[in-house]
Amino acid sequence: MKHRKKIIGICGSASQYSANLSILKYIAESEKSEFDFEIIDDLASFPQFRTELTDKNVPEKIVAFRQKVTNADGILICTPEYVFSIPSGLKNILEWCVSTTVFSDKPIGLITASASGEKGHEQLKLIMETIQTNFTEETTLLIKGIKSKVSQNGKITDIKTKSELRKLIESFKKLTKKLAANT
Repeated sequence: MKHRKKIIGICGSASQYSANLSILKYIAESEKSEFDFEIIDDLASFPQFRTELTDKNVPEKIVAFRQKVTNADGILICTPEYVFSIPSGLKNILEWCVSTTVFSDKPIGLITASASGEKGHEQLKLIMETIQTNFTEETTLLIKGIKSKVSQNGKITDIKTKSELRKLIESFKKLTKKLAANT
């Protein structure tokens, strides 16, 4: 029996009808034979980051999140851009991990799906570089004009977007295999 990779999908959007969540669900469904895929889409429920709690008295929900990241074979982040940046909920959860090594050398796929998304995508890549994750240009994807590419019921309708997602997923799988072989 083939070992399924444990993958955490983090949705940066605060909307329950987000195109970003639809993308993560699409990946989870299309890769269910290879990925044990858990989606985290409730970032607003995490406590606000406080530097005085980074080492002691860390909230239970943060401890559990860090453990999930540690145990994962890889992480996929799919997020919109809010005001030329990443959403506050996503930034908050990443800030809770800066003083740790939970993301260090972890294979990461980064998808920014928004109206434009360029600045948010740049910032996301910079943050992931800073916390020492492992990604390549092939495991990052900027999807502009996302509203016209996902239907009201959450289906990806744009053929080019589906093709780009397939390429990203294949590159992400190769990266997770390569890094697993090196450990």
